[in-house]
Amino acid sequence: MDVVSNIVEKSLRDAEKSITVHKHLDLQYDLGTLLAVDTNSLDLKSLRDNRNEYLLNLSRDNVQLLLNKIWELPTQQIDETLVVKLPPAKFVLPRARPVPKPKPLTKWEQFAKLKGIKKTKKAKLSWDEQLNKWVPLYGYKRAAAERERDWVLEVPATADPMEDQFLRKKTGRVEKVAKNELQRLRNIAKARNIKIPRVGVTHPDVSSSKDLQTSITVARSATASLGKFQDKLPKEKEARGVNELVPGSNRKRKLPAVSNEQERDHNLQIIDSVLSKRPKINIEKAMARQIHSKPVEQSEENSRSKPNTHGKRKNLKQKGKKPASNNNKVQKKGKKGGGRKRR
Repeated sequence: MDVVSNIVEKSLRDAEKSITVHKHLDLQYDLGTLLAVDTNSLDLKSLRDNRNEYLLNLSRDNVQLLLNKIWELPTQQIDETLVVKLPPAKFVLPRARPVPKPKPLTKWEQFAKLKGIKKTKKAKLSWDEQLNKWVPLYGYKRAAAERERDWVLEVPATADPMEDQFLRKKTGRVEKVAKNELQRLRNIAKARNIKIPRVGVTHPDVSSSKDLQTSITVARSATASLGKFQDKLPKEKEARGVNELVPGSNRKRKLPAVSNEQERDHNLQIIDSVLSKRPKINIEKAMARQIHSKPVEQSEENSRSKPNTHGKRKNLKQKGKKPASNNNKVQKKGKKGGGRKRR
């Protein structure tokens, strides 16, 4: 009996030891995120001697302390399972990726939100009066029911009697699907601020008046004369901002990209030309100016060397005196010059 009692006591001590952990400093807990932070210093000697065993025991002790704290919380039983309600988290975990942005609303969703239209769940089946049975709203059974119901089609009065009405109906269905897909892509492009081509989409249901004006202007310029001799529609307006789409339009060409070295050399040349002390001399222009200035200076010197006698004569006449004879003057006609007069 003593042996059995010793074994039971030992097992009880081992069980108590397995759930009891002693630490110099208490751990910091955040039960909302199941986090426990151990700030105690490590035993360097045990870590060096046997690293794996020391880290394994340390992790086991910390997990045991975290579980002890969890079991202190209020519990409840749900479907034969014991459940613990965790408190709100305190520690903010960093995200590996940015927070996802809300999905942009489509045109219909914006309109429904503005008008207060709520989406209701439709039934998957509808009663067909002609076939007298339930027909699904979509799927291959729907197409089979349509072929069974529309085995003959009436030709409209305005349509061509030789036109295949089955082919016309099939083409219309394909066009509707393409239109819906195009509208879906346009909504995605609009939500992401992506520019879509303005030419090529001329359907009145999906295109605006500006798109139609652009298409007309580009189509008119597709002739040999670039639309110069094409007649305009009544009250037609010219589209704006279509120079890139119209061939042969006058527009400035974009200069090619310049490297940093070329731009630096160009700027240094400008600075040198501005700050240089010696101005640049055009030798041909200077020689032409010098040749032209010589006869001008000579004519000015000749005009200065001639005496001005007109002013002197006028002064002598005012005083009543005759002007003195001047041998340098030109003689009058009919008289011989030189020699003494005879008496």
